[in-house]
Amino acid sequence: MRDIVHYISGKAEAGGGSRYGDVFDPNTGKVQARVRLGGAAEVAKAVEIAKAAQVGWGATNPQRRARVLFEFKRLIEANMDELARMLSAEHGKVIADSKGDIQRGLEVIEFACGIPHLIKGEYTVGAGPGIDVYSMRVPLGVVAGITPFNFPGMIPMWMFGVALACGNAFILKPSERDPSVPVRLAELLKEAGLPDGVLNVVQGDKEAVDAILDHPDIKAVSFVGSSDIAHYVYQRGVAAGKRVQAMGGAKNHGIVLPDADLDQTVADLVGAAYGSAGERCMALPVVVPVGEKTAETLRSKLVTAIAGLRVGVSTDTDAHYGPVVNAAHKSKVENYIDIGVKEGAELVVDGRGFKLQGHEDGFFVGPTLFDHVKPEMKTYQEEIFGPVLQIVRAETFEQALDLPSKHQYGNGVAIFTRNGEAAREFAAKVEVGMVGINVPIPVPLAYHTFGGWKRSAFGDTNQHGPEGVRFYTKIKTVTQRWPAGGTALADSSFVIPTMK
Repeated sequence: MRDIVHYISGKAEAGGGSRYGDVFDPNTGKVQARVRLGGAAEVAKAVEIAKAAQVGWGATNPQRRARVLFEFKRLIEANMDELARMLSAEHGKVIADSKGDIQRGLEVIEFACGIPHLIKGEYTVGAGPGIDVYSMRVPLGVVAGITPFNFPGMIPMWMFGVALACGNAFILKPSERDPSVPVRLAELLKEAGLPDGVLNVVQGDKEAVDAILDHPDIKAVSFVGSSDIAHYVYQRGVAAGKRVQAMGGAKNHGIVLPDADLDQTVADLVGAAYGSAGERCMALPVVVPVGEKTAETLRSKLVTAIAGLRVGVSTDTDAHYGPVVNAAHKSKVENYIDIGVKEGAELVVDGRGFKLQGHEDGFFVGPTLFDHVKPEMKTYQEEIFGPVLQIVRAETFEQALDLPSKHQYGNGVAIFTRNGEAAREFAAKVEVGMVGINVPIPVPLAYHTFGGWKRSAFGDTNQHGPEGVRFYTKIKTVTQRWPAGGTALADSSFVIPTMK
């Protein structure tokens, strides 16, 4: 049995704990490895080493830090196939999707390579008589990231790419469900020239999370996961005096107006709802057609498109999506389908009990479609995080606008229309953090920022982009004057200085 351990000070580290977690092959349902679950001792050791390593790394000029990231980018591209296979083997998403996972993380690394410009401060010459004022952005010190199972390549790179570029040392606590890719990323960073100890990976569960949140030398924590845990991380981290950004769950809506190109819209919806088996916080699990004619036509086209989906193992190049991550999650998704039936929604396509020939014990869930879902239903209110698409019908544009605006989550939303005025009004009024106009998964590019509203995000800064640089740095402002000398005590001023 293969053991996956911590990565501390540039090498594998078993740690002192005796707890393990199982890592499954989602395609077969079998345990393929064990991951060592660390706790307070492992976190403390990683922080001690990171704190010492950060001094030299933080003093390294931004251009040289960027060179390490440039080389890391080259190594990721050279090892893309290996990383994608490793990711798919533990997560279950198909290889092409795994490459997309890694590529979207790599785009943040590309952004972070611009750190010599991004980290520049401001300068004012002659702010007063002989006085200049300038500001500088300095690293926080040791920071940490707690990442989810659904993007084990992308989200760690979203976090540590910007953090390292800014001169911080980083503690990464990846998901215990698919922990191999984060360790491999750390190895490639060392190969790229990152000094030992600047990035450390501590495997673990809640015990490790709590240790990170409580450790006084960790100055900031970035988290992505479910909303309840995000809220917990935010509250506990802030109570410990940390800067915290905690991204939670989602229930993204796709609003379909009567003038939309329905063939294109259906293609977009099917990919956004069922890609990666729906295990994306930016998946699109709710479609809101406006008007009965739109709803009936859309439903008919969706049923046809769903019938053409191929569910397969993660290495099947013809598969549209693979299994969910483990048996517990498969059970959770199918339980939500049960609840939807009991609540009175119409189950148009049933994905329960799906079996793939030759892989009957794999964690597969077939594509599922509900119609006539009502806003008061539990399956609408909560995040299912599986290959389940729900149709919630609206009579008017205003009703459609209200649905995502009043939902507890506010991560992403999309509108499908040819009407520019309607799209502009929708984008201005909808109470959601990220909006797509004829774009089903509106994840911003790396040089913009990612973040939702309401229970989709806790904290006041977003992931990556300029917000990421602000999150991982603090400002120091210097006011300077170089007097000629010869002043006497009588020339002293005992009032606050002004520019009057």
